Amino acid sequence: MVLIGIGGGTGSGKTTVARRIAQSLGEEKCAILPMDNYYRDMSHLRIEERRLLNYDHPDVIEYRLLVEHLQRLLRGETVQIPTYDFVTYTRKPETVNFAPKKVVLVEGIFALYYEELRRLYELSLYVDAESDIRFIRRLMRDMNERGRSVESVVNQYLSTVKPMHDAYVEPTKRYADIVVPKGGHNDRAIEVVVNYITKRLERET
Repeated sequence: MVLIGIGGGTGSGKTTVARRIAQSLGEEKCAILPMDNYYRDMSHLRIEERRLLNYDHPDVIEYRLLVEHLQRLLRGETVQIPTYDFVTYTRKPETVNFAPKKVVLVEGIFALYYEELRRLYELSLYVDAESDIRFIRRLMRDMNERGRSVESVVNQYLSTVKPMHDAYVEPTKRYADIVVPKGGHNDRAIEVVVNYITKRLERET
């Protein structure tokens, strides 16, 4: 199995890059494992308290569970990955059956942050995009998919998202083997990555 980490700021195009790689390789060979599924459950707190937490800090990701799941996938085991409700900030009771594939793409803003994760990757990508583009994408996503108001998204961006990006996400660019500017619209960069993976898989046959 080839594990690939795809990091980068919120709204940078990580998911688009991951999907385009997976489509090029084929679903039978490649699967995407989103780090968003591994946000910590906050059901022990009142909803008012949950809304005040900083969800753009690396401590909110249960990364050790992700590390354990990746290690099991590398051993050929199927894992049950958690699911998360971003409206209530809680883990859902249902899990997702995730079987090993030849290529697994780990995608999230902190995909390159934790050393234990980086050790498992054969290739690390950092997806880059201009800050105004990233903010607009975040705004649209949080309003359309997570039930947030414009005011709440803007306040969160200014108070936590941008400071946390500058402190914890942007510095992970130095761990990337490949930096992908222009996000998911960079055809040449995606082609380079797909060719690398294809040649890597050919060496196994």
